[in-house]
Amino acid sequence: MDFNPRHLNHQHLINIYQHLLFPRLVEEKMLILLRQEKIGKWFSGIGQEAIAIGCTLALKSDEYILPMHRNLGVFTSRNIPLWKLMAQWQGKATGFTKGRDRSFHFGTQEHHIIGMISHLGPQLAVANGIALADKLANKQKVTLAFTGEGATSEGDFHEALNVAAVWDLPVIFVIENNGYALSTPTKEQYRCENLVDKAKGYGIEGVKIDGNNILEVYHTINSLAKDLRVNPRPVLVECVTFRMRGHEEASGVKYVPQNLFEEWMVKDPLKNYEDFLLEQQILTPEDIDSYHQKYKLHINQEVEKAFLQPEPVANMETELNDMYFPSLEKGEFEITETKEGRYIDAISWSLDLMMQKHQNLVLMGQDIAEYGGAFKITQGFIEKFGKERVRNTPICESAIVGASLGLAINGYKAVMEMQFADFATCGFNQIVNNLAKTHYRWGQKVDVVIRMPTGAGTGAGPFHSQSNEAWFTKTPGLKVVYPAFADDAYGLLNAAIEDGNPVLYFEHKYLYRKNNGQIPVGVYFVPIGKAKLRKEGTQFSLITYGLGVHWALDFAEENPDISFDILDLRSLLPWDKEAVFTSAKKTGRVLVLHEDTISYGIGAELAASITENCFQFLDSPVLRCGSLDTTIPMNKRLEVQFLAKSYLKEKIDELLNY
Repeated sequence: MDFNPRHLNHQHLINIYQHLLFPRLVEEKMLILLRQEKIGKWFSGIGQEAIAIGCTLALKSDEYILPMHRNLGVFTSRNIPLWKLMAQWQGKATGFTKGRDRSFHFGTQEHHIIGMISHLGPQLAVANGIALADKLANKQKVTLAFTGEGATSEGDFHEALNVAAVWDLPVIFVIENNGYALSTPTKEQYRCENLVDKAKGYGIEGVKIDGNNILEVYHTINSLAKDLRVNPRPVLVECVTFRMRGHEEASGVKYVPQNLFEEWMVKDPLKNYEDFLLEQQILTPEDIDSYHQKYKLHINQEVEKAFLQPEPVANMETELNDMYFPSLEKGEFEITETKEGRYIDAISWSLDLMMQKHQNLVLMGQDIAEYGGAFKITQGFIEKFGKERVRNTPICESAIVGASLGLAINGYKAVMEMQFADFATCGFNQIVNNLAKTHYRWGQKVDVVIRMPTGAGTGAGPFHSQSNEAWFTKTPGLKVVYPAFADDAYGLLNAAIEDGNPVLYFEHKYLYRKNNGQIPVGVYFVPIGKAKLRKEGTQFSLITYGLGVHWALDFAEENPDISFDILDLRSLLPWDKEAVFTSAKKTGRVLVLHEDTISYGIGAELAASITENCFQFLDSPVLRCGSLDTTIPMNKRLEVQFLAKSYLKEKIDELLNY
């Protein structure tokens, strides 16, 4: 192995050795503890430490790194106390996730490290968002994200590299090619000769290096980082290495041919670098022995300190409160001025107001810039706010949701337009596993709103008009709002952008130009989680939201002899239990109406909750009125038959006649 110090002096070379040795000794200690059954799981990076350490030492301490399972050297090189890491691995209360997650599934703003989720590829898009925030703020910084050779098969890898290339983001994507994705060898993972060749497909640079040569890794990343800070663009770096142990210790290594271990044993990054320092008389055997003894003593002390850390206290209130960032309570604002506008205008005016108020707010979505979006909501915005903040995106929902999270991590706000709510399937993992769980896991504010044009009535068929809000109301950590009127569309979007939590903002396409009214001017919020009583009555309570509110009001107008409450939920997660239960107790009969299909929808949750909490006040079972349990059709006659509106009268009669 050829080590070239270049400009590095002896002290610098020794410093690199210390950083390389320490995590190796930590790993050896962890393997002992595993055999002693004092820890339950370990992902070993023995044999490939040079990549994590070389990359980390090559960056500035305030530049973000997004590591993976076997990148212990990232954390130790950023000087995170070992007892704190150990507390995290053991699920202690003083760990980074307070016992809520294990391994390296956490982030720390103090050390500028953003941990992965188990789905691997999504973190690459988060790196894009972090780098975008630096670029928008004119900071000369790079972001570095790790991935494995297996994860390069994921769509998230493609999407992230494509977006980074199109936007010239200063991201170094590092592939640790260690030969196996768990047990699947590279020959079954891809057909290209080298993974770095994939860079050509995105029009970016690619560099292949020896991942076991600590100085080659350091010099390569250091040189790239210096260049990218001045000339921002993404680069793909393939580090060739080998995993000397199993995917995790329980996996074993029986699937790996023995000759590979023999071949790579002589390429051990620590042993080779140690020999180099001895040959150059930079270190003596006594120096090396001294470092070993010092670090082993320190490791033992830190491990014992970690074992003494307290276990988490299982407190239900704490767990529930930590699911969300504590956003400021916003009551109903007094309206001093209004202007006539449509539902679609309200959304556009809210975005305009928030873009003026928050210079760190970025809008992203397909065709939202010059074209103004599929529904022209952002028309004229680039002239007013510029293309840096009103960003057309490639067709890659997962990457843009991930980039939104990255922006939030690095001090920005993001509003993403999902061109149609149906397309959220392509970003589903990022939404429910990354956005939703981040604050609970390690306390990071997730200042992201995803606009979700939704609903039927336009004959758009199965892929453009389904109601999918219930996919997300099951996911703690998200907030879900759904305005039915123009003024609420304005106030709820303002509140969502100010909230500090990931909010899915459902906006009904049919209402865009069908609903109009007096819309408040200036700063105005509709509090998230507060329903509104649209009509008062005595015979029963109709609980609904979105287009269902208009169906209910139309029915009331057509049937003036029937007296009933119409409660517009406005927010679906959280929902206003107090308002729902108050109405139910008052009338004694309840019908829950929604545009979504009848089975397993929000209506089921509301009906169950009302029954559990208001049973003694009810004069009949809680009934539900939803759409047919089929995919929504395109043909108008079939769509009318599908929609819950067609069954509303029948259900009301059933309720009243019980």
